[in-house]
Amino acid sequence: MKQTVKQNIQPQQTNNPWLALMVGNSRLHWALFIDHTLNSTWDTQHLSESDIEQLAKTNTFPLPPSYARSIFLSPNLPITLVLASVVPSQTQLWQTYPNHRLITLNQVPIRGMYPTLGIDRALALFGAGKSYGFPMLVIDAGTALTFTGADSNQRLIGGAILPGLGLQFTSLGQKTAQLPLLKIRQIIDLPPRFAMDTPQAIQSGIIYTLLAGIKEFIDEWLSLFPDSKIAITGGDGELLIIYLKQQFSEIGEKIILDNNLIFWGMREVNIV
Repeated sequence: MKQTVKQNIQPQQTNNPWLALMVGNSRLHWALFIDHTLNSTWDTQHLSESDIEQLAKTNTFPLPPSYARSIFLSPNLPITLVLASVVPSQTQLWQTYPNHRLITLNQVPIRGMYPTLGIDRALALFGAGKSYGFPMLVIDAGTALTFTGADSNQRLIGGAILPGLGLQFTSLGQKTAQLPLLKIRQIIDLPPRFAMDTPQAIQSGIIYTLLAGIKEFIDEWLSLFPDSKIAITGGDGELLIIYLKQQFSEIGEKIILDNNLIFWGMREVNIV
């Protein structure tokens, strides 16, 4: 298990620290807030049941890589864990953590949500709308690539889900006998559309098809809500913005890149 920081480090006391945890399909996404101010964010791998039990017993939490030693937590003020999760098995494990608060879909003030809408999509949409205004379309470029939109009355219009950029590369590399497994982080420039080798052929097929699909969804959304803001978040968000600016510069320049949309949503729900 990764190094942890105990809550009884005490030369100095903060006002009201609390910890946000979004349990994603691939990773754990963490944020440390001081009152309403975001102090730091970091990601870790999913922890084992024994690791989580140890955290719960010792009232500790995973240490961020760039932990600021100026932040100290008082032993008399147990830190609250504000939790949201899209992985039911992990949800149960983290509910053993003391002083936790689980955010559920009915706590997110977006109108017209359907029962199976992912809490990550709802929180990102709410956080984006509260930060930048409604109408809002959120593109979440994580393990899955999702589109989620709401109108000016904070009513859900709907969205779509497809395999994310990394998942598409991984599925080709792992499920075919002779195609290589490519690392998308190394692909900064758009490949030639008509490639002359197998790796670039994979890049071309996945990237250009994905970009065309994103453009189609954005164009349709803007035909419904011409004044809408559009935000992108998630692990592949920055890379997709680079691609979009190269392929569709007018669209790419309009999109807001913000990797903390879910945390803004968690903060807004936690305030209420």
